[in-house]
Amino acid sequence: MNRTSNLCIRYSVLLQLVLTLGLLAHGGRSALVAQESGVSESYLRLHYQKQEHLVPMRDGVQLFTAVYLPRDTTRKYPLLIKRTPYSVAPYGVEKYPGSLGPSDHFAKAGYIFVNQDVRGRFMSEGEFQQVTPHQPEKRLATDVDESTDAFDTIEWLLKNVAGHNGRAGMYGISYPGFYASAGMIDAHPALLAVSPQAPVGDWYFDDFLHNGAFFLAHAYRWLGNNASKQPPPTTEKPPPVTYSTVDGYKMFLEAGSMENISKRYFKDQLTFWNEMMAHPNRDAFWQRRAILPHLKRVAPAVMVVTGWFDAEDLYGSFKTYQSVEAMNPQANNVLVVGPWHHGGWASQDGDRLGPISFGSKTAAFYRAEIEFPFFEKYLKDQPHPALSEATVFETGGNVWRTFGSWPPREAQSRQLYLREAGTLDESPPAAAGYDEYVSDPARPVPFTDRIVANMAIEYMVDDQRFASRRPDVLSYQSSPLEQEIVIAGPLDTELWITTTGTDADFVVKLIDVFPDSPDAAAQGGMQMMVRSEVMRARFRDSFEHPQPLVPGQPTRIRLELLDVLHRFRKGHRIMIQVQSSWFPLVDRNPQKFVPNIYFARSEDFQVATQRVLRSPDHASVIRYRILPPPISTNGQPQAPNRPAKESP
Repeated sequence: MNRTSNLCIRYSVLLQLVLTLGLLAHGGRSALVAQESGVSESYLRLHYQKQEHLVPMRDGVQLFTAVYLPRDTTRKYPLLIKRTPYSVAPYGVEKYPGSLGPSDHFAKAGYIFVNQDVRGRFMSEGEFQQVTPHQPEKRLATDVDESTDAFDTIEWLLKNVAGHNGRAGMYGISYPGFYASAGMIDAHPALLAVSPQAPVGDWYFDDFLHNGAFFLAHAYRWLGNNASKQPPPTTEKPPPVTYSTVDGYKMFLEAGSMENISKRYFKDQLTFWNEMMAHPNRDAFWQRRAILPHLKRVAPAVMVVTGWFDAEDLYGSFKTYQSVEAMNPQANNVLVVGPWHHGGWASQDGDRLGPISFGSKTAAFYRAEIEFPFFEKYLKDQPHPALSEATVFETGGNVWRTFGSWPPREAQSRQLYLREAGTLDESPPAAAGYDEYVSDPARPVPFTDRIVANMAIEYMVDDQRFASRRPDVLSYQSSPLEQEIVIAGPLDTELWITTTGTDADFVVKLIDVFPDSPDAAAQGGMQMMVRSEVMRARFRDSFEHPQPLVPGQPTRIRLELLDVLHRFRKGHRIMIQVQSSWFPLVDRNPQKFVPNIYFARSEDFQVATQRVLRSPDHASVIRYRILPPPISTNGQPQAPNRPAKESP
């Protein structure tokens, strides 16, 4: 080798070292991880061999299963399984997808990837059921559910697929997250690690229904795209749902009643939509489909993952974690929550949502430093430390934090009462009073100020000033905060109301009000929504047995707002908003009690005056928990944890 070649090699090595050090200076390994696009279809073809199988279940039904095996046979690999109703395309042993596994880290590290069409979907045999009811007692070979299908799949793979190390993991986001949850019940002994991510937990509180209120914009899009009959075997997806306009507010308002929407847009042909319309109450139809009560006898390590701004399955995520924790005290069960929309941890950098910045690439960090090590630890015995009980991102402060429990045991209870002149105070009202607004179903409050056809995922951080300016929205806010506070865990709302109608919806929002500023970059005056939820008042005492409201009678409405970890900065204000419509995110309540609200006629829709009471006997209040400020050795408050770096 000549001197010139040596110099070239040395220069190349030096340049690579400089680039590496530069990346490390900007965040280390996760900065390198941000270039995850190193895996492609060509990479997978080069490194993996594809097989397709019809895997028999105990009742004889065969499930279509695509298996991708590493071509390097000098090692053994764990099985990593995803069961899905959304198709394992592309079909054909010669066709490869553009990615495999939860992230590119897995394909590079080497796993046997298993993707399976669930019963009755695409190329699998059998009858498909939406959120298959779990059967706790199984006496016959025909007593099957998603738990048995997962078990039988793993058993077959262990016997028929070469090159495995005898260990299996499962994961899935949203609906596949439900199948991951079901698979860890009475799990196969080889199933050692499971990650239900944004899993469906109970469809009466997830996705399409929130405390009895119907999430119209979301249900229309999702069911329209995914619930039409597609008799297997087929590799074709149904045609997408159609919209008559990009303005969903206009489209659904002009359609009128829910019955009209069913007839006009679905022609009464969408079976599950029709079943939902026939079951407005939480009867046996819905109860049988809840997986949460059955999350018992869970042996694998469990990592539940969700995003603070998951507009679809936030309920299922927190309740899955809580259910596994309560019914399996010895289980290795942990929670991970980042500042993400539904599934954003798998598909985005996670540095922002809408106008809100989170200061770092939180999703890239999660994929490299949390998710990948979790499976490597339990499926390959890699020496990664165990995750904390809760690894959660603090919004507002833009830091990752870890806790030994969730909600944090050290969190202290606080409350804010709705008070006169639109204020919030820690003290209850001393005198009787109320605030009122007129709720008109013909002019419902929009859920966003943007023109959108469906449920825009950014609505969960939207600026709420558009709503504050409406006369049918009540706003209560604190004085500017003299010091920062961090709210951690769920929030419980207790509204005392009266109405002139016999039914009503009540929407409650927790909002972070930014200080006014002439600097556009400071987002002066922004009212960032932190958490929100709706309660259909007919279900205030029972979701199974709705009852009308009595006009003029003081009535308590209790409502849980799901968990948050949010820092309200010094100078910011805490705001609570109350309203009675949220359209077309939520269908319109006619404000007249009818037995099946979905079949309310046009003449049933009526204007109602809603009062929110604030008196010593009927105090409206929101209860929450705050974290005590950390104290340093010299007695001065410490700064919060450093923002999540791109790498350790």
